[in-house]
Amino acid sequence: MRELLLGLRLLLGSGRGNRVRFLLMVVGSGIGVCCLAVVLAIPGILAAQDARKAAREPDCSNGRGSCLSTGGSGLALTRLDPYGSEPLTRIFVAMGKTPINPPPGLRELPDSGEVFVSPRLHELLRSDPGLAQLLPGREMGLISAQGLAQPDELYAYIGASREELKAGGHLTEFGGSDTRFPTVEPSTLDILRFTLAGVVLLPLAVFLSVCAQLSAAARMRRLAALRLLGLSRKGTQRVNASETVAAALLGAVLGLGAYWVVNQLVSRIGLPGFKWYPADGSLPVIALFICLAGCPAMAWFVGRVGAKKAAANPLAVRRSAVEKAPRLWGLLPLVPGVGIVIGYCVAGATGHAPTDTGLSSILMPLAVVLVGTGLVLSLPVLSRALARQVARSTGSLSLGLAMRRNEAEPGGAIRVATGLVMLVYAASLTQGVLIELDQVSKNTAPVQLYTMRLGDVPENKERALTKVPGVRSHVILAESWTDSNSEEWPTSISAVIATCGQLRRMASAVENCVDGRPARLMVPDHMYDEHSKPGSRFPFHLRNSEGQRRVVTVQVPRQTVRYHDDTAAQMVGSGTVLIPPSSFPAGFRPEGEATLALLSSAAPEAVRSVLEGIAGVDPTIEVEAHGVDAAALQQITVIKTLLAVGMVLGLIIGVAAYFVAATDRAVERRPQVTALALLGARPRTLRAVQFAQVVLPLGIGLVLAVVTGKMAESSYLVTGGGAIFWDGAGLPLLLASALGVVVVAALGSLPLIGRRIDPELIRRD
Repeated sequence: MRELLLGLRLLLGSGRGNRVRFLLMVVGSGIGVCCLAVVLAIPGILAAQDARKAAREPDCSNGRGSCLSTGGSGLALTRLDPYGSEPLTRIFVAMGKTPINPPPGLRELPDSGEVFVSPRLHELLRSDPGLAQLLPGREMGLISAQGLAQPDELYAYIGASREELKAGGHLTEFGGSDTRFPTVEPSTLDILRFTLAGVVLLPLAVFLSVCAQLSAAARMRRLAALRLLGLSRKGTQRVNASETVAAALLGAVLGLGAYWVVNQLVSRIGLPGFKWYPADGSLPVIALFICLAGCPAMAWFVGRVGAKKAAANPLAVRRSAVEKAPRLWGLLPLVPGVGIVIGYCVAGATGHAPTDTGLSSILMPLAVVLVGTGLVLSLPVLSRALARQVARSTGSLSLGLAMRRNEAEPGGAIRVATGLVMLVYAASLTQGVLIELDQVSKNTAPVQLYTMRLGDVPENKERALTKVPGVRSHVILAESWTDSNSEEWPTSISAVIATCGQLRRMASAVENCVDGRPARLMVPDHMYDEHSKPGSRFPFHLRNSEGQRRVVTVQVPRQTVRYHDDTAAQMVGSGTVLIPPSSFPAGFRPEGEATLALLSSAAPEAVRSVLEGIAGVDPTIEVEAHGVDAAALQQITVIKTLLAVGMVLGLIIGVAAYFVAATDRAVERRPQVTALALLGARPRTLRAVQFAQVVLPLGIGLVLAVVTGKMAESSYLVTGGGAIFWDGAGLPLLLASALGVVVVAALGSLPLIGRRIDPELIRRD
């Protein structure tokens, strides 16, 4: 305790310069803790949103009700539709004799013809009148925050009659342990954790270490004097640690206060595609403990290690003895990390991409951490070796002075460059994650396909659906009947029931089609259905609106039609039989798993108009818009937004680490710069020396960061199971970023050489 108090007294009484550096340490630690708090708050925000989603799930299997009871229970039907790139959730509810407690956010359930909507949906209804077709009924009120995952959610409860919800499930109450549509899937959340660890936490650890080592040279001389006055080794280390711990603790408090302000402001403004309630961003106890205890503990460790030299050999510190060369053990983490990523790259290049995701989920994060740590620890070794070689061969005074300084003190310039090096390394990893996310299925075709079960669409509604504005054409997709009780393996064929005109409006290529004549569709580059042999016969079971049934046997024709459509997923396969509607009796349609398919333009306005038109015919119809997974697209948007947040935090940390370390190094170097100026060195020469001292080690680090970052990115893509392994398109952007980093560092180093010579700085020397 005596050493801790001594450290604090030395801090307060050691002059204005040290107090300014201490303030710089506090501010730097505060920035780091604020960034750390943002990362730690993200899982809590997502968990809070999922908890509110689970609490409103229509449920009949939680032990308090029976899914099989039909007497007095209500009915519920959930429909999830795309509204642009956002999901629109509609819960249709029909009350029974047994009362049901309303879900969170509602005081009562809607009766038939009543609607409760979220605030954002209420605003959209004013600007988009067609949206009312998806929400049939009279608006009775708004859903409160307790019933919404986030403020901008599109959610509605719609009252209906029991006859309208025959396809719905029996409802006994709301609430479940899990939600069917989490904000971010667990597998995707693992990707987010992995990326944030590389983009934010690795640079953050470097930044906090830099902040804990500010004014290292001046403090070491002061600690060496205390050691020579009789203070013990451990006492000397504790004195140094007390200052770093005090700065880290004050910085942690400052950072948490800054996070509270940021959370209150940003949660109300919102991020692109992602909003949350301010209470969701409250840090849990474990996160507060990490910020308030973990960061000071790290500072204590760094402070004790930093004072080790002054405690062990104080005379060498006081006399400014030449530092020992950095040892080669700094290369140790880099070797296995690079070995893992090279192994995955080779596996991907040879066509042996790993399928064991469990092992890859351990090795990839390990490799990323090892490579990142290796970059930091290997830079002094490599920088000193290159500086020594250049100093021996150069004839330039400026370059020679710079390289000799880097050779004598390799760690000084590296502290300035490390944050920016880690920023470029993290940017490459983020590129890989974004590429993997872009491989998620989404509709990039010029047309949009909608399908719905034909059994859910009566004949009169089918005719109405085909006339919805924006629908280009329609067909019926069906399978021939098979006997499920037969001991033989059932065989069947696929069929398209349409005229040649309907088919031509559905597809970009239809050749040799003759109206009224069956044919086999031949799709280029598609495997042919082996059961679709000319002359084979297959039965189709039909039914009309009055319940009468017939069986029509279709013979596979010899005629072929060359066919290809532009849908996101090929609508039919090669060998599918085209059956003219005239081949079936009037009013009869296929039974079983028959599907009604509609086609429209893929323009967002057209898709929205068609979905609203379908809802105008029957708002309870389940429509699958192929290639448009609203829940998945929202998850992609959330992940990209959070990755952008991570990149912004990484940029803040990297730039802050550079300016903090560069400012501290300039202050430490003032006596040396003053001595060179008194010896006759011109300011232009001194600026050239400073420029070379910073740019050369930074250039080494950036080359390593680009190479290892691209290898880590490629190995991540190999283990992700996607179709893209090598990101050649992202390399120019990465090189441009690295060049920008060099320019920023070079410009930042030039003003650190002042014009005025102050001999007082070297009076004691």
